[in-house]
Amino acid sequence: MSTIKERQEEIIDEFSMFDDWTERYEYIIDLGKSLPLIDEQYKKEENLIKGCQSQVWLHAEKVDDNVVFTADSDAILTKGIIAVLVRVFSNQNPEEIMNADMSFIDEIGLKEHLSPTRANGLVSMMKQIKLYAIALQSNQ
Repeated sequence: MSTIKERQEEIIDEFSMFDDWTERYEYIIDLGKSLPLIDEQYKKEENLIKGCQSQVWLHAEKVDDNVVFTADSDAILTKGIIAVLVRVFSNQNPEEIMNADMSFIDEIGLKEHLSPTRANGLVSMMKQIKLYAIALQSNQ
């Protein structure tokens, strides 16, 4: 099982293979297609991430000692963005998620290449992942 840091490094390496942002956007969209989809029963109001212009559902549950995330979005680019975050943080310990460094997002240049509303949505997604980790950590 790879650590959060190792997964972040993999994503940084993958993004560095592309020369321009058009290719990176296409890659993000492709990542969205491989997202472990949220069960329909979790596509409800309380799982919607506030602050996103598109609808993004994020569900977290504790399996053994790890947090498992599933997600979906009605927008293909947003679905790819949440897929990157799910890939990094799913199946990790709540404490490691809470303490994780999020600078890999800046290293791949994602936030600066999104519209202001999408960038705000990205921040909201990252915040929600940490909030779920805190909630599940205290449920031990």
